[in-house]
Amino acid sequence: MNKKSLTETDIRTKFITPAIISSNWDLMTQIREEAFFTAGRVIVRGKTVRRGIAKKADYLLDYKPNLPLAVVEAKDNNHSVGDGMQQALEYAETLDIPFAYSSNGDAFLEHDRTAAGGTVTREIPLDQFPSPEELWTRYCTAKGLTPEQIAIATQDYYNDGSGKIPRYFQSTAINRTVEAIARGQNRILLVMATGTGKTYTAFQIIWRLWKAKKKKRILFLVDRNILADQTKINDFKPFGTAMTKITNRNVDKSFEIYLSLYQAVSGTEEEQNIYKQFSPDFFDLVVVDECHRGSAAEDAAWRKILEYFSSATQIGLTATPKETKDVSNIDYFGEPIYTYSLKQGIDDGFLAPYKVIRIGLDKDLDGWRPEDGQLDKFGNEIEDREYNDRDFDRNLVLEKRTEVVAAKITEFLKATDRFAKTIIFCENIDHAERMRQALVNANSDLAAANSKYVMRITGDNEEGKAQLDNFIDPEKSYPVIACTSRLMTTGVDAQTCKLIVLDRRINSMTEFKQIIGRGTRINEDYGKLFFTIMDFKRATSLFADPDFDGDPVVIYEPGPTDPPIPPEEEPGTTTTGEDPGTYGPTPDPGGTIVDPPPPGVTRYYVNNVPVTVATERVQYLDSNGKLITESLKDYSRKTVREEFASLDEFLTVWNDAERKQVILEELASKGVFFDELADQVGREYDAFDLICHVAFDQPPLTRQERAQNVKKRDVFAKYGDNARAVLDALLQKYADTGITSVESLEILKVDPLTAFGTPIEIVSFFGGKSAYLVAIHELETALYADAA
Repeated sequence: MNKKSLTETDIRTKFITPAIISSNWDLMTQIREEAFFTAGRVIVRGKTVRRGIAKKADYLLDYKPNLPLAVVEAKDNNHSVGDGMQQALEYAETLDIPFAYSSNGDAFLEHDRTAAGGTVTREIPLDQFPSPEELWTRYCTAKGLTPEQIAIATQDYYNDGSGKIPRYFQSTAINRTVEAIARGQNRILLVMATGTGKTYTAFQIIWRLWKAKKKKRILFLVDRNILADQTKINDFKPFGTAMTKITNRNVDKSFEIYLSLYQAVSGTEEEQNIYKQFSPDFFDLVVVDECHRGSAAEDAAWRKILEYFSSATQIGLTATPKETKDVSNIDYFGEPIYTYSLKQGIDDGFLAPYKVIRIGLDKDLDGWRPEDGQLDKFGNEIEDREYNDRDFDRNLVLEKRTEVVAAKITEFLKATDRFAKTIIFCENIDHAERMRQALVNANSDLAAANSKYVMRITGDNEEGKAQLDNFIDPEKSYPVIACTSRLMTTGVDAQTCKLIVLDRRINSMTEFKQIIGRGTRINEDYGKLFFTIMDFKRATSLFADPDFDGDPVVIYEPGPTDPPIPPEEEPGTTTTGEDPGTYGPTPDPGGTIVDPPPPGVTRYYVNNVPVTVATERVQYLDSNGKLITESLKDYSRKTVREEFASLDEFLTVWNDAERKQVILEELASKGVFFDELADQVGREYDAFDLICHVAFDQPPLTRQERAQNVKKRDVFAKYGDNARAVLDALLQKYADTGITSVESLEILKVDPLTAFGTPIEIVSFFGGKSAYLVAIHELETALYADAA
């Protein structure tokens, strides 16, 4: 057997897999071949949405399920043994795997990532690949784990039998945490972006420690009632009767797993601090969800709960660690044991990217000053000063402004999907109620058909809060639009939310990340792969903050008369106040729930001042999430020329390619979307001509022109009548739809090719499949001969 003639797949099948199995690795439970570990970044260009290339390892070797020990990258035998090592190391670092291997079928090259000195890299004969026990022993020795610690670190994950396994970053967070606690670490911080499954991760950590009897009584603290309820009925359900939720300030000490709101066990009065009914050593594990709020501040009531149970191991979970002069997660919990950021989640394709539409209203940008002695709608004389967007909907209400915002939201939904779940973040409860009314009027047809089409979901409104579960449920159509203030900033797992509207000043990066997180979940079953942020308050200027780590795919600022839908191409340019706080609701004389302004401040309501749209803008981002200011054509030109330095290089690769579709798919994965280019250059052009024209300034020929040129040259004279008729039909198909359809054998199953017979009969006209494929290649060569 000539190894040099074998493909990489053959090398794996004939040499690498048998070598691994012969070292006592179980093919069914320990070896994962061609293991995908990312989903492929979602790339958005205009109306086109597609996934980039997902990452996969040739082999992942597990000591036990979800305990990966080694990654192996294979190459064909024309490569050296170590040619796959750099890729193997990249994957090993991403997946937190201690051993990396490369092989070409002759031997293995090993890289030991646990080695602190001595031999790090060595070559191993093909028949001496290390066994699972050998690698596990080497890992445990390097980590200094005792037999008792090893027993905890190898405790099984919970398995519900459905085949669901943790994503790689969840496993890393779980394994690092369990191992750290086994070694005696008592303060642990996990930073995971919203939408990456923090609660599921916490469940697996608690389950494994509980089953290993390392931790026997566990307290899981949250700050929203809906979070506790969702946790109990979903991720934590397997705990069954061992679990309880603390309610009505009643304590029952007969359970092992306790779920609780911070507020349910603490308060400003000593008798409200019912957590003290537990002895300080009652819990041996406390898990704090969303630990960036309250628990990070040294003088916060929530922090006192943690200090009371200071003998317990404490794990902090957050998407946004808080680090300010006065508040710090890291001071309390220490440096994060693992971080999985929003940017990583978007890059991996597990979180949804987003477009941004920035809309500037004239009064927000220019300010407004009342006329001398001007009264508001209730007869109050308006204080004479300059009002700006810090005042609007807080100290001063311009009712026409609310109507314009509602009209823009409605215009966007009508142009996209009027039943797309939408969250509108308002300054306060009064603003949320006025926004609800304005949207009902702007969508009177749908609001009349179902009163729940638009709802206010705020902390003071029981009817709205009762509909929160329906808003979250992808299978429930209503409510569609939720007007809120702060209730929905966290803990709302709205998988199908496609539009987030910011009509509130946001200057806290922590709060901004939480709000963005309402839309980052992907649900492909319901067509949710990306979402849109409509920003009326310039809150998205926080994208430029170095603390922000997830870039938008488009930023669009429409002009006064432009639609609020990002166009397919717009050059565009790139381009913040205290946290508003929340005031308790009280009814006004008319019965409407309003938020009173701070003491000593009057809120004015003005209903006769016109408000108009002043600005809108667009910018595309590349497939890596970096902002690009050039047009789609300029971006495509730059991307193609990064792949092909010259026209000659492109033509050589194009003409040598067995399937042109492979080249087009590779360019598409980098953000060159041919449908959008065709819309701008002309839909009558082939992808080949789009590339040559946009990237290399060549005059394009239409598909019809190319097909006619081939017919003029009579290049198929050597074929029989039937074969020539088939090639003529294929040439017409090319003229109609392009080269990719001609390359596929599936084309023989559609009209007009079916008139010539079955696919088998058609290829027989050429003398068989191989001869048919040769004829197709000749057809392609003839089509692009003018450019060669």
